[in-house]
Amino acid sequence: MAPPPSAPTPSKTGPSKKSIFAASFIGTSIEWYDYYIFGTAAALAFGSLFFPKFSPVAGTLAAFATFAVGFVARPLGAAVIGHFGDKIGRKSMLVLTLLMTGGATFLIGVLPTYAAIGIGAPLLLVLLRVIQGFGVGGEWGGAVLIATEHASPRRRAVYGSFAQFGVPVGVLTSNLAFLAVSGLSDEDFLSWGWRIPFLASIVLVVVGFLVRSRLKDAPEFERVKEQNKVSKVPVAELFREQPRVLTLASLASIAPPAVGYTVIVYMLAYGTTVVGFNRTTLLTLILASTVVWIATIVAAATAADRFGSKKVYTIGALTAVLWPLPMFALVDTGSTALALLAFVVAAVVQGIMAGAQGGLFTEIFDVRIRYSGISIAYQLGGLIGGAITPIVATALFGAFRSSTPVALYVAALSLISLLAILGLRRSDIAHAADPAALDRSTGTSAR
Repeated sequence: MAPPPSAPTPSKTGPSKKSIFAASFIGTSIEWYDYYIFGTAAALAFGSLFFPKFSPVAGTLAAFATFAVGFVARPLGAAVIGHFGDKIGRKSMLVLTLLMTGGATFLIGVLPTYAAIGIGAPLLLVLLRVIQGFGVGGEWGGAVLIATEHASPRRRAVYGSFAQFGVPVGVLTSNLAFLAVSGLSDEDFLSWGWRIPFLASIVLVVVGFLVRSRLKDAPEFERVKEQNKVSKVPVAELFREQPRVLTLASLASIAPPAVGYTVIVYMLAYGTTVVGFNRTTLLTLILASTVVWIATIVAAATAADRFGSKKVYTIGALTAVLWPLPMFALVDTGSTALALLAFVVAAVVQGIMAGAQGGLFTEIFDVRIRYSGISIAYQLGGLIGGAITPIVATALFGAFRSSTPVALYVAALSLISLLAILGLRRSDIAHAADPAALDRSTGTSAR
């Protein structure tokens, strides 16, 4: 079997590293800002505003279910947007995903509540959530590829981490937005304060559009088009040519959102209503942990390029299995310092996996079907790990009145990811740029 072709290094006429970073990072930070403010609002406001006929617990469950609807739309968005990303190009789809998600988020900010229009309010909320989820479905894959496909073989993990910075930065900015209105009385917050973070997103969308509209697709993908090797039906070819890799990548993608949404979405409701933390205190603790999250991504991406993306991701998945029980135990003490420790270590857990994921996923899928492959895998993992985790966690605590079953559930999801990443064989990572990169990716040596 002939060695895979070398990946192109950025040309002198191509985009600079700074412009690639800006397009990948700024775009995903905007997308995830939009996504996380919805999750925060679902935990803090949507239950009473859009589902007032339910009991407090049922209203929270309904709000989380609306949050989950966006995840259901994400795999569909990944397939459709990935299809055109593999046929037309990465740049055009990245602009589309930005406009879809940003537009839906802004409209949520002007949406009438149940008190104003009755049943139409939750229905419109669900519709906008579907549009938002559809756009996010194709966002991460395109943002990763616009970076990694411009990278040299030995820098793919670092370039792939550019998009990953958008996740903690999205958390950071969304929490800052809610902290800005958290000093309002409950009446003012539920009346109009929750709308401000949604409305403010339009400014970020304009910035992201200006940055992404100036991009060009990478030479690696342009060469596929020049040679007339563009896949006619990328998703069909993906399932036919790489079903095993797609399955393992999807399962490996469960752990990061399982840990992330437990902290960012479920903990906001659990920490305030069960443990007794002040809402502003919890938002501040999560905000502080994102700094560690970002720093860990940098360290993990650098290590992944040196020691292998698979090896680093495996370490992250293992920590995701081990940390949920101690994390809940620390939060349950009611101590602010111990809760901060819980969230900081959770940020490290997520950062390890995030730093390695972009480079690893780029290497395991063929360039002709790569946008579809990494998008679908990432979003299927998000559906399992992110969509239902707040719902299951709320139901488990309601049934057992203990955080232990919730922690065990998150650990079990992470164990699935650990086993999946261990299941990737050397031959599965066959699209690295050169034999040395192939050895690094699998964590083995050619010697």
